Amino acid sequence: MKKATIPEEKRSLSQGNSNTTTNAQNARLAERVKQGSVDTFTIMRDLNICRPGARICDLRNAGYKIITNRITMTDEWGRIHRGVAVYTLIAEPDAKVAA
Repeated sequence: MKKATIPEEKRSLSQGNSNTTTNAQNARLAERVKQGSVDTFTIMRDLNICRPGARICDLRNAGYKIITNRITMTDEWGRIHRGVAVYTLIAEPDAKVAA
């Protein structure tokens, strides 16, 4: 039986931020919060994550210590948004030590 192959032009769509599986979103977000604080709008726009709060919850459940601060932001269209979440990583999950 011949294995189906995905053409090169379509394969590139599955890489980067196009993968919307929960695991892929969590991996992107974990890497991003390691770089510094990040707000909800940036997560949605740059990481292609529609529900940032849900993914932050996943990371917290996985052992990441993340705090949330609320700020007022103006979006790219000049609209003011109050209570926008800004997430800051405090600590990563404890590393497992082989015995």
